[in-house]
Amino acid sequence: MMSIAITILAALILDRLLGEPRRWHPLVGFGRLAQAIETRLNKRVNNPVHSPVYSSVHNNRPKAFALKFRGLLALSLLILPAAAITAYITGRYNTYLIVEIGVLYLAIGARSLIEHAQRVATALQSNRRDDARAFTSHLVSRDTTQMNESDMSRATIESTLENGNDAIFAPLFWFVIGGAPAVIVYRLCNTLDAMWGYRTPRFVHFGWAAARLDDVLNYIPARLTALTYACLGQFQTALHCWRTQAGNCKSPNGGPVMAAGAGALALQLGGPAVYHGKRENCPRLGCGEPPLANDIMQATRLIQRGIALWAGLALLLAGGLSLA
Repeated sequence: MMSIAITILAALILDRLLGEPRRWHPLVGFGRLAQAIETRLNKRVNNPVHSPVYSSVHNNRPKAFALKFRGLLALSLLILPAAAITAYITGRYNTYLIVEIGVLYLAIGARSLIEHAQRVATALQSNRRDDARAFTSHLVSRDTTQMNESDMSRATIESTLENGNDAIFAPLFWFVIGGAPAVIVYRLCNTLDAMWGYRTPRFVHFGWAAARLDDVLNYIPARLTALTYACLGQFQTALHCWRTQAGNCKSPNGGPVMAAGAGALALQLGGPAVYHGKRENCPRLGCGEPPLANDIMQATRLIQRGIALWAGLALLLAGGLSLA
């Protein structure tokens, strides 16, 4: 258990000092490989939304099943070999601790997430709206061209809270559960969900396996993240928002995280947004006033306190077990 705590602390320190690698990040190469495999296996629906080919696939169960199978095959080809190689190395060689630290460091994106959010806040505080819209577009998939300060602050905080789970707490959770191989499976699946997990003509069937597996892998970490936000913010409000609002969200895991986070910050999140040219009315989350630029810093401080809490718990657990 002490090696787990050492690995977590070392990975968090490396992320704090170095951030994400600016060049040659493995996830960038993985994304390119995933795109190449998807292009090869997902040929039928690389068409516009209203194409006859899409309509025939969407309404034809055998073809839909075939696309889901191809998506599952692509998922397996991309994740299983990497996890198997990592398991072999960490189970056989004396350098396993270095490998585990490296894998966890590359899976965590705390500094990058916080810096992206703070960049939006700084641009808004300096009244550089166009820069703020550009920075916001790096965090969210929604259209940012018509956003005002509150819209950008809301989008940035929502992304910060949700990615706090995906890029920080969930990798830490899976490392404790299964070491570096489990982190590999989680992070690669999460990346594929970000690439394929859309209900668009191209991915509604092909991305089904990645989206469902990501839901399963995030189920427990998301609720631990929501509890973390509640414990480090306005506890009762966060629990109330989690209990009464999370079920209104489409995402079974994003709902608890963002509802609890919004309640912990006493801010109102959610509401209308434009995705892929289509306006969607997302459920309201949290309470209080809509956020402004200064509230983005509140959200980043909540994430930082959460990291400190998880690191402290890892140390306490390791120390308790070593004394037992």
